[in-house]
Amino acid sequence: MSDSSWIYNEKIIKRLEKEVELLKNESGATAAFLVDKNGQPVATSTSVSEYDTTSIAALVAGNVAATDGLAKLLGEKEFSLLFHEGENEHVHISLIFNVIILVVIFDESTSLGLIRLRVKKFITKIEEFLRSSFQDTDNDPKNIFGDITDDEIEGLFDPKESEQ
Repeated sequence: MSDSSWIYNEKIIKRLEKEVELLKNESGATAAFLVDKNGQPVATSTSVSEYDTTSIAALVAGNVAATDGLAKLLGEKEFSLLFHEGENEHVHISLIFNVIILVVIFDESTSLGLIRLRVKKFITKIEEFLRSSFQDTDNDPKNIFGDITDDEIEGLFDPKESEQ
């Protein structure tokens, strides 16, 4: 299940967006969103407009990848939880199914304990949902990037190609 392309199904994304919004509201967080391990936003709560979600998603994915490397160096399978505490805002990052990353941004108006409690319940619910969705989509895989070759992607960033 390490390939996350099956997540990009409209029904799955709508359900994930609904659950992320519920998590944000129940936890008192400022924003919550899901990111795939490649750094692409998957689902966001409604209040993320004040954040650069694309940059945050890429940085979070890089952070999770670096932490994964650290875990392996220390002989751990993974570190599934990351927490960054700032002066005004904090970031709680959780890895779900080793496929998607949950990012919860919160401030002093809520507590880390409430965030952790709600995140734990969210992860249990989402893992169950993703497990059943994966089984359903396994018979009808939809890979929206399946018809794009690596050469076509390389061509997008090759200055010689853009001059033509």
